[in-house]
Amino acid sequence: MNSTAFHEIDERTNLTSNNKFELLLFRLGEAPGNGHRELFGINVFKIREILVMPTITAIANAPPNILGVANIRGQVITVIDLPRIVGCTTRKGTPILLVTEYARSTQAFAIEEVNEIARLDWSQVIAADNSGGNLITSIARLDGDTENSRLAQVLDVEQILRDVLPGSSEETTPDQNSPKINLPAGTVVLAADDSPLARTMIESGLSALNIPFIMTKTGMEAWTKIQSISDAAVAEGKTIHDKVALVLTDLEMPEMDGFTLTRNIKSDQRFKSIPVVIHSSLTGEANENHVRSVGADAYVAKFAAEELAQAMRRVLS
Repeated sequence: MNSTAFHEIDERTNLTSNNKFELLLFRLGEAPGNGHRELFGINVFKIREILVMPTITAIANAPPNILGVANIRGQVITVIDLPRIVGCTTRKGTPILLVTEYARSTQAFAIEEVNEIARLDWSQVIAADNSGGNLITSIARLDGDTENSRLAQVLDVEQILRDVLPGSSEETTPDQNSPKINLPAGTVVLAADDSPLARTMIESGLSALNIPFIMTKTGMEAWTKIQSISDAAVAEGKTIHDKVALVLTDLEMPEMDGFTLTRNIKSDQRFKSIPVVIHSSLTGEANENHVRSVGADAYVAKFAAEELAQAMRRVLS
């Protein structure tokens, strides 16, 4: 890897120190109903490369949302028809291919047009609250909190992959024969994830382990919750450690990301000894090393339930 590439990685990694990130903006064609060519986005950290559409080999009896496979640098990668999934009609076809990495897997999305890379603060991103069905996690206000700000829909790629490639998902419930996880009496796991699919899977996994939990949708909500739990504990003559045993957090979330949440917890005298486990589809060696650099006690790629259970056992011990 050349020095320029290292510099770009370092620069983007440093963004997370300030609750910032970069969003690749692209278009998928005309939206159903109004014909507008809306903007969509994916975190740049998850983009491996952007290519002119290579030769696609159609696969016999493939699902309708799968265009086929492409041989990219010796790796055969499934190509997903993203405009079709979101219901857009392309006028230019899909001449661009986004190759992405999610949860240690590689896939490619056919799109109509790349627009730009926007550098944003997570405070510019708000939860979608189901306004985008189950395919949108959040809405990015590209020009800030202004009346006429351009909006971009941040795709829930985890949900898309689960819908399109259900057989590729890892296990979502832990091994029932594994050792039980015993939290201190009266404590819970505080979890944060903006993806409805991820929340459902986390809830399923924790319930299978008989672990009580509180689920939140953003890093900001989790940060507010842990402070309010601490205040209530103090009023009872207790501490946060009598209430929260562990924090389980995603990285990419509206308002406050998991990097910032982790730093906030680990820099606060009240909370710094509470274990923090990162549970994210944002994988790759550089990302995983950065996760540990902000003070997280463990990192687990989605959705490996048994790996998550093992990490929780380890940090709680």
